[in-house]
Amino acid sequence: MYIRAMLKDIFEKGRNYPWPRPRRCKVCGCDHVWGHGYVDACFDGYKKPLLLKRYRCPLCGCVIRLRPLSHLSRFQASTIKIRSTLSIRIKTGRWPPNCLVTRAGHWLRSLKRKALSLFGFGEEKGLIEVFDYFLLSGKNPVSRSI
Repeated sequence: MYIRAMLKDIFEKGRNYPWPRPRRCKVCGCDHVWGHGYVDACFDGYKKPLLLKRYRCPLCGCVIRLRPLSHLSRFQASTIKIRSTLSIRIKTGRWPPNCLVTRAGHWLRSLKRKALSLFGFGEEKGLIEVFDYFLLSGKNPVSRSI
């Protein structure tokens, strides 16, 4: 579950960060979820993992992990960073300076695969629009799953 949060605040306050409690379980709709501790998560720009709050549904056992809205699930780089890196690569044909090419290559290949499977094209022209389409649809544009 995504929330509006600044990484800097989460880093500085640690366990004292005021995490909001989800109103309902996203799977079964139970209106009471229990605190389920914290989990470490790595983000670009921080040497130590940040603590993210987890909740658990007593009915279905679903674990809800809260994370900042600025980052896609399972990604250390922010959505803005991913989009700008891909945009530069698509426009210029070169990766931006100080870019981790291996990681960025995974993003580009995943986006191309999704564009090919859903829209029938895999060339780089128009991929940023595909990226934006997935974001607006609530889906991760650069995940491995289709």
